Amino acid sequence: MQTIVSLFTTALLPFSLAAILPAQQIAIAEYTLLPSASPDGITVGQDGALWFTEGYGNKIGRISASGIITEYVSPTNQSGPTGITKGPDGALWFTENSTYAPNKIGRITTSGVIAEYPLPNPTCGPSAITRGPDGALWFTESNANAIGRITIAGAITEYVIPMSYSPAGITTGPDGALWFTAGFYVGRITTAGVVTNEYIVQTPGIGDPGADGIVTGPDGALWFTNWYTDQIGRITTAGALTEYTLPSTGYFGGYPEGIAVGPDGALWFTWREGNTIGRITTAGLIAEYPVPTSGGGPQGITAGPDGALWFTEADGDKIGEAVFVTTNLSVTPATGGYQRPLTFSGSGFAPNETVKIYSKGIGSPVLATATADAGGSITAMALSPISTYGPRIFLGLGQSSKQLGAAGFSVKPRLIMHPGSGAMGSFVAAAGYGFGAGEAITVYWNSSQTILGTATTNINGSFDGSAALIFTVPLGASPGVNTVIGVYPLPPFGTTGIVGVGEFTVQ
Repeated sequence: MQTIVSLFTTALLPFSLAAILPAQQIAIAEYTLLPSASPDGITVGQDGALWFTEGYGNKIGRISASGIITEYVSPTNQSGPTGITKGPDGALWFTENSTYAPNKIGRITTSGVIAEYPLPNPTCGPSAITRGPDGALWFTESNANAIGRITIAGAITEYVIPMSYSPAGITTGPDGALWFTAGFYVGRITTAGVVTNEYIVQTPGIGDPGADGIVTGPDGALWFTNWYTDQIGRITTAGALTEYTLPSTGYFGGYPEGIAVGPDGALWFTWREGNTIGRITTAGLIAEYPVPTSGGGPQGITAGPDGALWFTEADGDKIGEAVFVTTNLSVTPATGGYQRPLTFSGSGFAPNETVKIYSKGIGSPVLATATADAGGSITAMALSPISTYGPRIFLGLGQSSKQLGAAGFSVKPRLIMHPGSGAMGSFVAAAGYGFGAGEAITVYWNSSQTILGTATTNINGSFDGSAALIFTVPLGASPGVNTVIGVYPLPPFGTTGIVGVGEFTVQ
């Protein structure tokens, strides 16, 4: 089953940025999913889009570089999609790790056709998955203490590993073997299924075993995360170990999980409890970047074909994009609701070039276009587009220089009445914008004393058009301007506790 969750139909438009500098700043864009999606693994597909799993949402998602999201529902209810990778056959392969359904390996084509392959042990707990050097897919089985292998024809083999800790991450090493994390260890297994080495990377018996994500670095070593010790580890194929402690240390101080090689030649990782993504050079220099959404819980991460880092936010139900900013862009005001006038200012673009400011990612509908002056500066006007509540960024790209600017903006909710005036007893459609995705918004007349009804927002945080709330202007309403208020409650009844206000004139 396919679900389209964006109004836009813009095709993926890959682009190249200006040269990335080692100490460059990044800006983080976020794309909202419906509540309880719990996105986990993420990878690049053969179609140039990013593909990700939704553990609680029971879906495989796809997002283009322009921010267009499509979701495909798993055939097995509550299957728990977890890890995902691009296979040698051009399809995406993923693990289904559920306590409610038999565990499987899934395959989805870029057109959304899903096949599933049941595992011999239905409770083995398949987690990470990667393409092996032998043309098969290799995955970890955390509950069975095993490494699995599946061919593109669906033939499955399982290899029990010596270390008695749950294997977690897996990657193809520079030596033609598979390298994996398993509790206190990093292990190596050949394509013949022989575990040749197991290296201790955390002292057994001291704390919980925490080795997790693993990737081959640009220096030919294996880099991995250790969530218990809050460290990023590096191990050579000969077993030489180096560990780098992250700034936020202590039990669950940061909880680093996913790790990937960035387009800048550094290693990028997610730091779930610290709510940041991090960067570590091959020399061990560390930087961290907070995720805009509080409690977003970054988890999986990968480098995109567009020169950005893409990551999942398991707790915030979002997909994040970290772009490398190469020039200056700002917006005034810095906060506002739907269709509010905005003024963009930028500098550092090429003289006289066209600069496009996009409503979402690069390649999405253009919000404003400006021509840089002789000094490379721009000014542009636009109305704020539909967005979910909270922080977001606008991206401005120089069409010839490829200089990229990012302007931070905070979205506030707003109600708009159609029509905006009328008599008592007349029908009115209340449209809401700038709320959270998938929220039930209670709409009141003037105060909390008169409830007009409830509307549920879509993935863009809006209810409008056929989904607008139709209400009757209350009898006895005061002549003149009256307020209409949309409220989403505070926890435990809601997640944002936000209020949007509109006006209606009683004639």
